[in-house]
Amino acid sequence: MKRKPAPAPAAVMLHTRPPLARMMQIHEAIASGRYPNASTLARDLEVVSKTIQRDIDFMRDRMLLPIEYDGRRFGYHYTEEVSGFPTLQITEGELFALLVAEKALQQYRGTNFEKPLVSAFKKMASSLPDTISLHLADWDQTISFRHSAEPLLDLEIFDTLAKATAARRQLEVTYRKPGTRQTETRTLDPYHLANVNGEWFLFAYDHLRRDIRTFVPQRIQSARATGATFDRPKKFSVEKMLRDSFGVHSGEGDFQVTLEFDVVAADYIREKRWHPSQQLRDLPGGGVELRLRLSSLSEIQRWVLGWGGGAVVKEPPELVASVREAAKKMSQ
Repeated sequence: MKRKPAPAPAAVMLHTRPPLARMMQIHEAIASGRYPNASTLARDLEVVSKTIQRDIDFMRDRMLLPIEYDGRRFGYHYTEEVSGFPTLQITEGELFALLVAEKALQQYRGTNFEKPLVSAFKKMASSLPDTISLHLADWDQTISFRHSAEPLLDLEIFDTLAKATAARRQLEVTYRKPGTRQTETRTLDPYHLANVNGEWFLFAYDHLRRDIRTFVPQRIQSARATGATFDRPKKFSVEKMLRDSFGVHSGEGDFQVTLEFDVVAADYIREKRWHPSQQLRDLPGGGVELRLRLSSLSEIQRWVLGWGGGAVVKEPPELVASVREAAKKMSQ
């Protein structure tokens, strides 16, 4: 009987410790006053000298630790007292939550926020101790978020809007009016960029209208800084502005909206919180009643039409009439 060859000995694995754990040991050796050098550290940590040199360069240049080489002592030392090693403390549960959040931020793909976000998550992952077993490279196979309609953004204009909002710089924009091809020149103080249900909106003080207005970035043809700056009002709050809206359009009205959904749509309605004011009531036969209090009816009308025959408007009368008229046009 032919004997199987003996298995080859396992290869020696260098870099067995994550970079942060290794650098913490380098820090302890330097802080001890023993003047360790790259060769002794490489032997103790079971890596090559070049790895130690890269770690020390990173600790000095990126972590700003006061490391110097003493040619007389043939080793490294701290030129001033170091109270502790700067490290990132994070639990596995916190990392899991961060990874889910990173996957949820699909709306940032293609924007100027994407590269800094990806870089930050990779840095956090590479800095974690070896007790953390989650890996960004495997995460795409674990969980995902998808959007049926992705906003088409002009990245250069979006970058200008984001930077001006953060730096409180006034902008002059060319804006296409909704429903037309006509454009207007507006002077704006950009207060806030918000992503609402996967769509981007700019909340800004419009000097022409002398009021805070909502702008769609895709309709901005050009944007340039005027050179002026502004102070964002302390009372400004997007949350307060949108509290009584069904999306981003708020109004001065006060509408009690009552909708009835059939048994097919009822489960979908029960499974989400559509608005902070919502109240649900089960109906005979398996349907459900949804009651909302809104300041504007423009967005709720489009939402109701999206349910086709599965939704019936009971009140207010103006919403009943507008949905009936829109449905009639659709049938024609």
